[in-house]
Amino acid sequence: MGHLTFLTGPTRSGKSRRAVEIAGGWGDDVAFVATYPVDPGDAEMVERVRRHQAERPPSWRTLEAPERVADALCALDPAPAGALIDSVVLWTATRFERPDAEIVAAWEAELAGLKAAPFPSVLVGDEIGWSPVPMDASLRRFRDLVGILGQRAAAAADEAWLIVAGCPVKLK
Repeated sequence: MGHLTFLTGPTRSGKSRRAVEIAGGWGDDVAFVATYPVDPGDAEMVERVRRHQAERPPSWRTLEAPERVADALCALDPAPAGALIDSVVLWTATRFERPDAEIVAAWEAELAGLKAAPFPSVLVGDEIGWSPVPMDASLRRFRDLVGILGQRAAAAADEAWLIVAGCPVKLK
C-alpha cells in the first residue's frame, strides 16, 4: 500500500516546496499531477506554473488535471517512484459545478486509490478558511468544501503536516 503524506497550510507558506523536497527523496522518476488545466490567456497563472516547474527536476513526469488522479497514476508504465499531487483547492475548482456529495465521493475514491497505489504520494492542500467568512454564498461553499476535503485527506494520510512560513509542524 502507498504511504500518503498530506501537507496543508496558507497560501505561499512553502507547501509546494516541501512537497518537492519529500518527493525528491524517492528518486528521479516522480509523477507530478497538476490538478488544474491552465488557461494560456491567464498570464499570472502561467507564470505561477512556470515557477513551480522550475522547482521540480526535469526528469519528473507531469499529468495535467486528470479526471481520476489515482487511476491515471496507477496506469503509468512504468510505475513512478512516487507521486506529488498539487493541489486539493485546484482539484476542487475543476469540479465545483458538481453537487457537493459527488465531489466528496470522488475525493474519497481518490484517497482510497492513492492509499492502494504501489508507490508513496504527497498531497498538497490549502487552509483557505482562516480569513473572514466570505460574503458570497458560492465562496462560502467553496471554502467549506475545501475544508471538508482537507479533513478527509488528513484522516486518510499516514502523515499530515501544517506548513506555516516555511516551517513544517507535524499534525500526525
